[in-house]
Amino acid sequence: MKVLHLDTNHPLLLEQLGAMGFENHEEYDAPREKVEKEIAGYDGIIIRSRFALDRPFLEKATRLKFIGRVGAGLENIDTDYAAERGIYLAAAPEGNRNAVGEHCLGMLLALFNKFIKANREIREGRWDREGNRGLELDGKTVGIIGYGNTGKSFARKLSGFETEVLCLDILDGVGDEFARQVSLEELQQRCDVLSLHLPQTPLTIGMVNSRFLKGFKKAIWLLNTSRGKCVVTDDLVSALKEGKVLGAGLDVLEYEKVSFENLFSGRQLPEAFQYLISADNVLLTPHVAGWTVESKEKLAQTIVDKIRARFA
Repeated sequence: MKVLHLDTNHPLLLEQLGAMGFENHEEYDAPREKVEKEIAGYDGIIIRSRFALDRPFLEKATRLKFIGRVGAGLENIDTDYAAERGIYLAAAPEGNRNAVGEHCLGMLLALFNKFIKANREIREGRWDREGNRGLELDGKTVGIIGYGNTGKSFARKLSGFETEVLCLDILDGVGDEFARQVSLEELQQRCDVLSLHLPQTPLTIGMVNSRFLKGFKKAIWLLNTSRGKCVVTDDLVSALKEGKVLGAGLDVLEYEKVSFENLFSGRQLPEAFQYLISADNVLLTPHVAGWTVESKEKLAQTIVDKIRARFA
């Protein structure tokens, strides 16, 4: 079977698929239009997020048997049409869950201890110990929305601290020894920190808005390492200004393109984003929570293993 690779990944993908008898073809720079003209000749696609595999694209892929998405989610694929066609979909949320869990913990500790402000001030020649007095994580209640691979990973990391961890998920019975599953009402009543681990779906887009944030009894710290469009940035900035959100760690942003490789196409930055980049209580990273040296290999290996189990 012929496999088309649309993004660069760990070389083990090419090596192991080749050893399994697949014929690999690489098209890392070809525009979508060119790929559409050639896709009918392929049985498999390996992609990260370069462009959407929507119904018009998949309709041209008449031989397609599988799509390997080297990442956690499938939002750039028309999953309903793929299921209708019997196309096997392999994602790899197991591959970067540890990386995301560690990234969340690092962000939270950096925010609590004012690392951004302290580092900048020392570089400017200021030595302000009282102004950089931090908070301790012990004794805090952490709420996790979306208790799948990355949510569970973050909860495991928190088990080394004296924290209470609550989780909320669309599925029942997902709580474990690391987090107690609760209702949204209890989560909003009790948590000091909220961490998002959500897929991008019609239900989650814009979920964290002004009304949602006002539902929390206490001012909270917000972490988002899932999908940028789950948070309404204008509403988050308003909550930061009002003190309803004490600080935010954002690895993803509402403004990201489908490919996640670029942020803005124009030069004019949104007003809300200008606030975020100037705020000492906001930590920003460029969608790299799951983007470690180790996870690059794990993600690729997960995809290979799933394809092998299905087609070898």
